[in-house]
Amino acid sequence: MSGAVPPALSWISHHRGATRRLSGGAALMAAAVVVRGTGGVLLGIVATLLLLDAVVPMPAGTRSEADDRFRALVRRRRRARRIARLRRRTPACLDVLDDGAGWAASAERRALGVQSIAIDSVTGTAEAFKARAFDRAFRPEADSREHWKRLWLAQANGATLPPISVYRLGDRHVVRDGHHRISVARDHGLLTIDADVVELRRARR
Repeated sequence: MSGAVPPALSWISHHRGATRRLSGGAALMAAAVVVRGTGGVLLGIVATLLLLDAVVPMPAGTRSEADDRFRALVRRRRRARRIARLRRRTPACLDVLDDGAGWAASAERRALGVQSIAIDSVTGTAEAFKARAFDRAFRPEADSREHWKRLWLAQANGATLPPISVYRLGDRHVVRDGHHRISVARDHGLLTIDADVVELRRARR
């Protein structure tokens, strides 16, 4: 994948998560002072771990940061759906291309190999159920948490993720495989992503 995380966005995300953990750790530490015995000791240990996670420099991406980012995306998706309902509009969903029926099943296919494509050019999916799992901005549903976080951490710590697979339809793309990778790339602020591209052309009559 190519592109870079905007420094300001990365710092804001980390700062907000660290602030929450710092506040939580301080509250638990205060409770540990009041509570005596084994309970107080356990509260003190948990508070210390939270405070360390908030103030000690960590690798490029931590599990707590990944969790913060995931929850923020899920909240934004839910908020966007609520706003759409209030405005009596259909929530922005991915287009669905059935490549096993209709024109796409008999379309001419031309393999173009791995290319760097604009993430914003991916507007559809070849899997109908993925149109429910991700919205138009590739914000995930809550059930995607663990897989999404693993990919987010891999991306944050410099791992090279496999190219996604897409169909090319003119100037837009339909994702065949790699929905989570697109979601993670978008959250990291990337503008492009490597993709194995197959161009579809309507069969000539």
